[in-house]
Amino acid sequence: MIKGDIPGPQEPEEKTYHPSDGLFTDAHVPDFDAYLALYKKSTEEPEEFWADVAQEFYWKKPPSGPMLQYNFDVNKGNIYIKFMEGAKTNICYNVLDRNVHERNLGEKVAYYWEGNSPDHHQNITYNQLLRSVCRCANALKLLGVKKGDRVAIYLPMIPELVYTMLACARIGAVHSIVFAGFSSESLCERIMDAQCNILVTADGVYRGDKLINLKKIVSEALERCKESNALCVQKCVVVKHRAFRTNTDASDKLQTPWDESCDIWWDDLMDGVSDECEPEWMDSEDPLFILYTSGSTGKPKGVLHTVTGYMLYTSLTFKYVFDYHHDDVYWCTADIGWITGHSYITYGPLANGATSVLFEGVPVYPHVGRLWEIIEKYGVSKFYTAPTAIRLLMKYGREPLQRYDLSSLRVLGTVGEPINPEAWLWYYEVVGQQRCPVIDTFWQTETGGHVLTPLPAATPLKPGSATCPFFGVQPAVLNEHGEELEGEAEGYLVRLSCWLIIPAVISKLRFPEALARNHEGCCRRDKDGYYWITGRIDDMLNVSGHLLSTAEVEAALTEHPSVAEAAVVSRPHAVKGECLYCFVTLKDHKEFNRTLMDELKRKVREKIGPIATPDFIQNAPGLPKTRSGKIMRRVLRQIARNEKDLGDLSTLADPKVVEVLFSQRCEAAA
Repeated sequence: MIKGDIPGPQEPEEKTYHPSDGLFTDAHVPDFDAYLALYKKSTEEPEEFWADVAQEFYWKKPPSGPMLQYNFDVNKGNIYIKFMEGAKTNICYNVLDRNVHERNLGEKVAYYWEGNSPDHHQNITYNQLLRSVCRCANALKLLGVKKGDRVAIYLPMIPELVYTMLACARIGAVHSIVFAGFSSESLCERIMDAQCNILVTADGVYRGDKLINLKKIVSEALERCKESNALCVQKCVVVKHRAFRTNTDASDKLQTPWDESCDIWWDDLMDGVSDECEPEWMDSEDPLFILYTSGSTGKPKGVLHTVTGYMLYTSLTFKYVFDYHHDDVYWCTADIGWITGHSYITYGPLANGATSVLFEGVPVYPHVGRLWEIIEKYGVSKFYTAPTAIRLLMKYGREPLQRYDLSSLRVLGTVGEPINPEAWLWYYEVVGQQRCPVIDTFWQTETGGHVLTPLPAATPLKPGSATCPFFGVQPAVLNEHGEELEGEAEGYLVRLSCWLIIPAVISKLRFPEALARNHEGCCRRDKDGYYWITGRIDDMLNVSGHLLSTAEVEAALTEHPSVAEAAVVSRPHAVKGECLYCFVTLKDHKEFNRTLMDELKRKVREKIGPIATPDFIQNAPGLPKTRSGKIMRRVLRQIARNEKDLGDLSTLADPKVVEVLFSQRCEAAA
């Protein structure tokens, strides 16, 4: 399937699911035919398609030349993408001032902030958000920040995080947000790589009942920078977290390191600063932010997104993928420290004038029904979370959900990894009460927005499939020789010409040759043209010459009623080359024994084939995950191979899990 040839589902083998009648009477894309018409225009008339989208925004200077210029042939010079070159705008103006002054949304709630503790919450209107962002922008100017400077942000999910990133965008500074779960070493590495001269952080944060001294981590990071002769950070702005203003016990426990020559309290910096700030008018291709990939498979890489393409693409994907309307309350549970939070907590929702929930806490604190409680409290209609969270909450069954009214929900979304069919069905049947479509989105830090995704009213759904490409995306499936496969196929997912069409795709990567490779991962395409993501390139195993997907094996394992979660990695094998080493986390009160292992091996054989039969199955009370919920497969591979030098584990939510897994690792085949 290439060049927009999308047949749509015709007598599919897998059961398809449709939204309830009447749920989307006002949908932006009401049916599959409407999707096909828009898709055709986006691929065949891209200049006109994106010009129509651009009309929704304010331009200080409209584009005068071609919408898109590019070169991907290294024989013709440097690889580049230029979108709407010559146009001038400001993304902060478009997501705030335009909503306040042109769309009269000033008194509409932009964010319901919900803290780690249910006692901490705040409503922030668009008027309040604009004033707070302008004050922060003026304060940064007082510190000498100007267009092109880099500002590091190391904050928990509090309003000041949004204020700071939008303030940077307003004055033309490049924000580099570092997830506030990284170690001092990781933070130092990112500060130095991005050459940041200002750092914004907080004194501390609670994650559940655990107190984290953020300022201590920051001070250690800045000391590391000095030892490396990288004296790039001149000022460190420190937010007094609200929890510590009201929790005396926390304040007593927290010892905040302080350097008078560098550190300054946020409140002192903001005192008396004007809440009006003229935006810096940016060229279309000026940089907006740098964001580092998670490092779950190796050394993090810095990705740079530019202003206009990112603005248009995140706005459009948010509007259509979640079928956003003015009266919706939207909630993405991600952290802004990752691309999902950038695109679908901040820029995409605000560009549409949306009301969002901004959540600082964790799903099971102070009780396992916290997410459902928040949905009821704010009347959330569009809910976007990770399969990891869904599988975690599945362990507690239906009872916690039944305490709360979830009737406001209309769309359920997933992000971060392929969702296994069992979790998909639980999400659809139990959380969505068989009314709400499950929107399984596939994309990357590099793309900035959704690449493969259903649309709520338009796309018949298959559990576990990311379904069809978003507008402008032209995917292809290649074999290991780089030859394009047509029809039903399995191989490497690539994008043929979306570099020519999607404006948000990164225009400057730290490693330009990655643009030319353009591999997204491994997938299969079924006879209906639906795409099934089976893993990233590095999540594939080659067993006796057969390419196997870890995601497929994991899905088979989690179909067993005793298994809550599974992760599969490779282990060297003298005959097969590689074999499967499986980690399984059991549901409460289930026993790990020989009978269960035999059942799991049989389940995988039946689901995939004898070649996929696991050689090793290890009981895993927990899996090594980053604080954003990603499984660190690099660590699992090293455990499977008994490699004790694990490198930096600072991004792990619970490093003790690694010790437990090493102590229980399998020496002999199951």
